[in-house]
Amino acid sequence: MKLTDTQIKRTQPNTKPCKVSDGGGLFLWITPSGGKLWRWAYRHEGRGKLMTFGKYPDVPLALARERYAEARKVLAKGTDPMAERKAEKAAAEDSFKSVASLWLEHWQDGKSPRHVAYVRRRMDTDILPRLGARPVAAIEAPELVGMTKAIEQRGARDIAKRALETTGQVFRFAIAHGYARRNPASEIRPGDVLKSIRKVNYARVDARELPSLLRAVEVYQGTHVTRLAIKLLALTFVRTSELIGARWAEFDFDSARWNLPAERMKMRTPHIVPLVKQSLDVLDTLRTLTGESEWLFPGDRNANKPMSNNTILKALERMGFKGRMTGHGFRGVASTILHEQG
Repeated sequence: MKLTDTQIKRTQPNTKPCKVSDGGGLFLWITPSGGKLWRWAYRHEGRGKLMTFGKYPDVPLALARERYAEARKVLAKGTDPMAERKAEKAAAEDSFKSVASLWLEHWQDGKSPRHVAYVRRRMDTDILPRLGARPVAAIEAPELVGMTKAIEQRGARDIAKRALETTGQVFRFAIAHGYARRNPASEIRPGDVLKSIRKVNYARVDARELPSLLRAVEVYQGTHVTRLAIKLLALTFVRTSELIGARWAEFDFDSARWNLPAERMKMRTPHIVPLVKQSLDVLDTLRTLTGESEWLFPGDRNANKPMSNNTILKALERMGFKGRMTGHGFRGVASTILHEQG
């Protein structure tokens, strides 16, 4: 006779453990303390076995019967259900997904929340669907190639490159902690898998034209704030996005340094910009204009946001440098001159 939920609830413990059968070897083992555990008695290769399906009521009657039915199907194929479950558990613990989770927990310490969220999203979207269920020690280089090329095919070459780099970090962690013995990601390079793309440099003037550009900046007829932004860009050669997002709180005038936090940097590491006298002069003048704002360069239309990236570009165009110079171009000119000087 089959059990019912009502019957299970009414069953009281005895002074000794007892069992209440549901048929087919499935029964509820009841301890003197009142604990109720689902068990299944079966035989495999002539030996008696006892498999558990969880505690009642965490595992209700219907779920216990479902797990019992699945186990019987495995037994019918000649496989020991308990051995298979143990193997599946071991595989899950050593899966790429499991190891990647441990790596992410270790790696994220000290990283910005924004960067961690980006890596986690890339992992969930692009890496785990292809590799997550695989045993980390069994993954081969061609599987990483397949993952990388699949991302590239949707037009996300940069993400494909970063996904390959991230898997390499996971494998290094796996080796360090005994989950794997080799790193298949180290056996290939992005250039072996991804199509090369032509690098396009930002428009910039030649070093010989720099004096005429700086003179044009000095007599620029636009707003003083925009003119000072271009001057500071020329003096510090930071990225345009780093300049227009600058806050007064980032500047240490006593030490003559600009402390850019990691979350505002492309490589997600803090960056220090030494401030020469000319930079400090620009900042002193600028402070009389925008010192009341959070931003060095607040927007014209909305002072609660920094100026637009196009503000500097349009100013350079009005000076007569359209197609010849961009805000990022100052960084390129500085790089060229500094490399030439060793």
